[in-house]
Amino acid sequence: MNQTEAASVSPADERIHHRACNLCEAICGLEIRVRGNDILSIRPDDADPLSQGHICPKAVALKDLYEDPDRLRQPIRRTESGWEPMEWEAAFDLVADRLCGIVEKHGPDAVANYLGNPTVHNYGGLTHGPRFLGTIRTKNRFSATSVDQLPHQLLAYWMYGHQLLVPIADIDRCDYLLVLGANPMASNGSLMTVPAFPKRLKALQARGGKLVLLDPRRTETAEVADEHLFIRPGTDAAFLAALLKIIDRDNLAQPGRLSGFEDGLEVAMADIGALDLDALSAHCGIDIPTIERIARAFATAPRAAAYGRMGVSTQVRGTLCQWLIQLLNIVTGNLDREGGALFTQPAVDLIDNPTSKPGSFGRWKSRVRGLPEFGGELPVAALAEEILTEGEGQVRALITMAGNPVLSTPNGAQLDRALDALDFMVSIDFYLNETTRHADVILPPTCTLEHDHYDLIFHAFAVRNTARYSAPLFERPADARHDWEIFEALGDRIAARLGSKRTPHPRPDQVVDMGLQIGPYGGMRKHPMKLSLAALKAAPHGVDLGALEPSLPQRLQTPGKFILCAPPAMIAELADFAKEIKGVTSESGLSLIGRRHVRSNNSWMHNSQRLVKGPVRNRLLMHPDDLASRGLRDGAKVRVASRVGAVEVEVEASDAMMPGVVSLPHGWGHDRAGTRIGIAEAHAGVSPNDLTDDQYLDAVCGNAALNGVPVTVAAA
Repeated sequence: MNQTEAASVSPADERIHHRACNLCEAICGLEIRVRGNDILSIRPDDADPLSQGHICPKAVALKDLYEDPDRLRQPIRRTESGWEPMEWEAAFDLVADRLCGIVEKHGPDAVANYLGNPTVHNYGGLTHGPRFLGTIRTKNRFSATSVDQLPHQLLAYWMYGHQLLVPIADIDRCDYLLVLGANPMASNGSLMTVPAFPKRLKALQARGGKLVLLDPRRTETAEVADEHLFIRPGTDAAFLAALLKIIDRDNLAQPGRLSGFEDGLEVAMADIGALDLDALSAHCGIDIPTIERIARAFATAPRAAAYGRMGVSTQVRGTLCQWLIQLLNIVTGNLDREGGALFTQPAVDLIDNPTSKPGSFGRWKSRVRGLPEFGGELPVAALAEEILTEGEGQVRALITMAGNPVLSTPNGAQLDRALDALDFMVSIDFYLNETTRHADVILPPTCTLEHDHYDLIFHAFAVRNTARYSAPLFERPADARHDWEIFEALGDRIAARLGSKRTPHPRPDQVVDMGLQIGPYGGMRKHPMKLSLAALKAAPHGVDLGALEPSLPQRLQTPGKFILCAPPAMIAELADFAKEIKGVTSESGLSLIGRRHVRSNNSWMHNSQRLVKGPVRNRLLMHPDDLASRGLRDGAKVRVASRVGAVEVEVEASDAMMPGVVSLPHGWGHDRAGTRIGIAEAHAGVSPNDLTDDQYLDAVCGNAALNGVPVTVAAA
């Protein structure tokens, strides 16, 4: 707002707007004070029933995002002389013509798509994105799922019958919380939407409870935990299996209220019981007395829950880890138990819903390496090779939606090169970044404050059942398009050219309204609350729907309502793991892990000066002893190398690191030509995914193993 405009706006024009922040999974409630088109302040909404007056520094960056001069506001086209603006209709026609031409010449599998993590933070992407992509019936569909939570969803599908039936730790009533490979002090939870985590942890400890954390780094969460144990990267399965073996050996198992609904539990426990305890201890680097102490404490706690996140999911045994975590909660009687691990009952129920997609696995495999499909998607580690490998089915065009896979997927440098080989690429994104710079056309949607929002996904993973609708804060500009409008315009054109039938589709708010009304608290279920979109609009702070409650076996989606405790793939994986740990020897090399900071989320927000200012935080953390043994000094520039690449970065001595482990924060590396948008050179950093390996995967599902990558470190 310029001075003339500001002078014409009086204090009487100030207004207060309440909404949920959608920059991370915590979905904290905000109170935004606005005058005209100027954001005056952003503070926590004390009346939000989920976040309880908590926000993190990221929320204030919503102002930066809205005002950012580098944010794209109209379509642009890459030409030989540079980027040129386009009119919307011409851009839609160009994109549809190019994509359809490739489909008609090479078949639908020649067009791939990639959905980035922001898709699930924006409900228009969820309600209309898949519908658009369905007009091109390609099997080459990829997303951030396979560099993230794929093992969680696969185990939920195998054991409970639905990929979204993920048990949530009931931190508000828990007495013993066992956490592996997660840092909720920085993330406020992930696949456990837990805003105000510091407050909730203090309450847990005040009632005599404990938080025990395993991580190769003494993280922000480790600093406030009751106990922190270092564990070798990629070995969490050994620790978890040892816990289960001891619980079984010492008769500490609790039958629990679900006894009789557990199919295959005896088979699973018998195979775990046959593992060698000494070998398990040696593999993870934690002595047997310590494992025995934790096993007894967890099994005998009045209410306990085990929770594992990125550190255990993105490793070579990630699916095995998630299976063992489920078994640990089951055998101790803590699954579906107050204070244990429970399932949510969100207002828009994505499970008991006519459009629900329970999941699928292995219906097809990737062309080059034979990696399995899950939920209609292939592991993104295969994307580059599908572009670069010639032959029938070769990917020749790519659609990206709100994603930056050059920075967020393994061997990003290889993908960076592969994108140059495409015949055509289109990105639905409002930034020119390391990935979208390869696009022929970029279609920018409105920003988050210019459209309404409802969190379809994160309410389904929250530690309390709540619902909240966010109205748009600002009118969208006249010549702007919401993401769902972009999807509909492209989908209509592509369907018409390819001869596909396409029926009208309701707006995102209409989809949510119907979901609320047919949901568990809606009038169509004869619930006294009669929840609807109108009801949420009348409750700007959100609606409290109560604590998580036991819901099994009714909520199970498996045949006969049984928990399937021994998926055949897991029994086979356990047998393979048993062979691996017999041959373990001490290693002298270094393992690379990632890390997260409360001021960022993946590759987001690094162009917000208020969030990146201060000490440079994209350094390599390394234990002082590892530095000394290599003749390196604190602050020196070092060369970090893996099988696939190398980066040069400053090193920082840190006794918070486990010896033999080094750490780089993920999401950085904004140094590709022409993409350092508003980012100071000191903050560009390097991408750890120039080191992570596209061949280093979880063998069960193809999820990327981003943690535990073997690297060397030497003077640059």
